[in-house]
Amino acid sequence: MLKQRGFYRGINLGGWLSQCDYSEERLNGFIKEADFAKIAAWGLDHVRIPIDYNILENEDGTFNADGFARIDWALEMCRKYGLNTVLDLHKTAGYSFDSYGESESGFFDSTDLQERFCRLWEEIARHYGKCHETVVFELLNEVTDRSYIDRWNRISNICIERIRAIAPDTLILVGSYDNNSAPAVPALAAPYDDKVIYNFHCYEPLRFTHQGAYWTDAIQPEERLSFAESGITEEYFEELFSPAIEAAKQNRTSLYCGEFGVISVVSPEDTVKWFRTINSVFEKHGIARCAWSYREMDFGIADDRLDSVREELVQLI
Repeated sequence: MLKQRGFYRGINLGGWLSQCDYSEERLNGFIKEADFAKIAAWGLDHVRIPIDYNILENEDGTFNADGFARIDWALEMCRKYGLNTVLDLHKTAGYSFDSYGESESGFFDSTDLQERFCRLWEEIARHYGKCHETVVFELLNEVTDRSYIDRWNRISNICIERIRAIAPDTLILVGSYDNNSAPAVPALAAPYDDKVIYNFHCYEPLRFTHQGAYWTDAIQPEERLSFAESGITEEYFEELFSPAIEAAKQNRTSLYCGEFGVISVVSPEDTVKWFRTINSVFEKHGIARCAWSYREMDFGIADDRLDSVREELVQLI
C-alpha cells in the first residue's frame, strides 16, 4: 500500500520541529527549501517530520497558528519537489520517549492528557485530512514500557475514531512498545480500519548503531564494534522482523519502518554495510521505510562525514 502511495523510501527531518531548543533560529533555519530539493534529487519519495506538541499547542492547550504555519510551509515545499509527508507527533503533553532529556509524564494515567492528545489530532486532521493522498499521520513516537500497551491500544483506537470523523481517508501509522520495536508489533490491537498501518523502528543491534551514545543505558558508550565484529547478517534482520511481518499479514495490513540508522561514530564504510544488509530485507518483504536522519542529530545522512559514500548510501534507504 505505502509503495503505491509514494511512501516507500524516505528520510526524517529530525531535530527541526522536535528534539530542539525551539529557538526562532532553529525553527526558521535548520531546514531550508534547498534541503527539500536535495532530498528529492536523492530519489527519495517522502519525508517524515517529527513534531513536538508544543510546536502546535500553547501551554494552556490552545492551538498555535505559527506552528501550523510551519507545517503548511513544509507541505508546500514537499509539493513543489514531489515529496510526500509523514506527520509524526514526536512528543505529546505528558509523554516523551526521551526520558533522558524530557520531563513529560502522566499521559497513560491521565484522561485529561489523553483528551488533549485527541483534540490535537482532531485539529491536525482539520488542517491536513484533505491532503490524504500526500500526507500520512503517525499518532505517537515510540511508546516505551510494555506496561503501557493495553492503555495505548485503547487510546490509539479512540483517537483514530475521532480522526476518522474528520479525515476518513488518511493513512495512520501506529507503533508498539519497546520504542516501536519489531518484535513488539504483535501486541498491537488489530487495525481500526484498512487504512491503519503497523509502524516499527530499527536500530539493532544497539551495540553497533548506537556505540558512543550517552542517552541510553542499554550500551556501554565507551565500547566500539566494527561491522565485521558485529555478526550482523540478513538472517539477523529476517529473524528480528519476522514477528512484525507475521502480525501484519494476519491483520491484513502492511509495515513501515519509521526510523533506522547508524550513529556518526561508525565509519562511513561500516555504515554502508549495515544499510546494505537491512535494505536487502526491507526489499525482500516490501517494507516501506524512512531513515534517521537528514542532518546532524548524531545520525545525519547529509553530513560531510558521509561525502565519500553518500551516492551509494542514499540508494540503500
